[in-house]
Amino acid sequence: MKKHFPLLVKLTLIAVYLIFLAGAIVRMTGSGMGCPDWPKCFGYIIPPTSEAQITWQPNAEYKEGMIIIKNQTLFVAENDVKTTSEFNQTHWQEYTKHDYAKFNKYHTWTEYINRLTSALAGIPLLLMVVFSFKYWKEKKAITLISFGVFLLFLFEAWLGKTVVDSNLTPTIITIHMVVGLIIVALLLWLLSIVSNNKNHLTVQEVTEKKKYHSLFNKLVLISVIFSVIQIAMGTQVRQFIDEQVKLFGFENKQFSLLNPSFKFYFHRSFTIAIVLVNLGLFYLNQVKNLGYKLVNWILFLIFLETITGILMYYAEFPIGTQATHLLTGAILFGLQFYLWMQSRKVKK
Repeated sequence: MKKHFPLLVKLTLIAVYLIFLAGAIVRMTGSGMGCPDWPKCFGYIIPPTSEAQITWQPNAEYKEGMIIIKNQTLFVAENDVKTTSEFNQTHWQEYTKHDYAKFNKYHTWTEYINRLTSALAGIPLLLMVVFSFKYWKEKKAITLISFGVFLLFLFEAWLGKTVVDSNLTPTIITIHMVVGLIIVALLLWLLSIVSNNKNHLTVQEVTEKKKYHSLFNKLVLISVIFSVIQIAMGTQVRQFIDEQVKLFGFENKQFSLLNPSFKFYFHRSFTIAIVLVNLGLFYLNQVKNLGYKLVNWILFLIFLETITGILMYYAEFPIGTQATHLLTGAILFGLQFYLWMQSRKVKK
């Protein structure tokens, strides 16, 4: 079982990033409320595909818990109902967690796929937690971190429900994103611990020679902190864009950043600090010959982040740029954190 554990950690990490991608697509398409309830979607395990399925119909049958839209209001069936020619509200309870009562099959299925991705991610996660108990006598930290990731996954699921129930409250979305980054950090920490085991070292890891440099290590930590701040601020900017979409319509993307708040200008200008810190990392790595290949990938991702940010602002959000921007930021954070882990490992 132990020999498969590093693979399970990597699969869980990949699954988490797929969740980031699915979530980014949800936000890019404005599908966050595609399913008004949680964990089901309009009361269905498999979402409806047509508006007729969630619109009240005479002489129709509805199962308990199914949701319909009637007069722009959501109603939940209190029991199995067979309707007559007139709407009888005694069989229905008004859905009061929010007042969003629209149906768009594309939004619904986009949100459903997002939830399905999260559910499937639980498979390698559960296996990872089970296998981690084999390390309990040898290295308790592996078991404890694995279980911590599991608890955070449950917390994330609850946050996902809260996001829907609150009709996309900005603060909860930001917390949802930051907790996702914490999960990434824990999985990378776990991977770093496991890779210390000589049985799990690859030929590349054995032959690679890295050097410790105090300033480099500090700059990496600063870059990690800066990325968390930038991503958290980015979710707030994204929420401002969502509010603009509600005002002007999804098709009028030119108004998405009309009269932006201070948060947008901070998010944009803070990029300069991030670029300077990571250029400093690149300079030290080259001049001192420290041997950290991840620095090159980090610079590439920062370039990609900057380009997608510029395109969103000046080219009215070309398709795919928002999802790329969010996913790149999450991957960037992961690489920076793992680079910090590598630096600390070399020091020890």
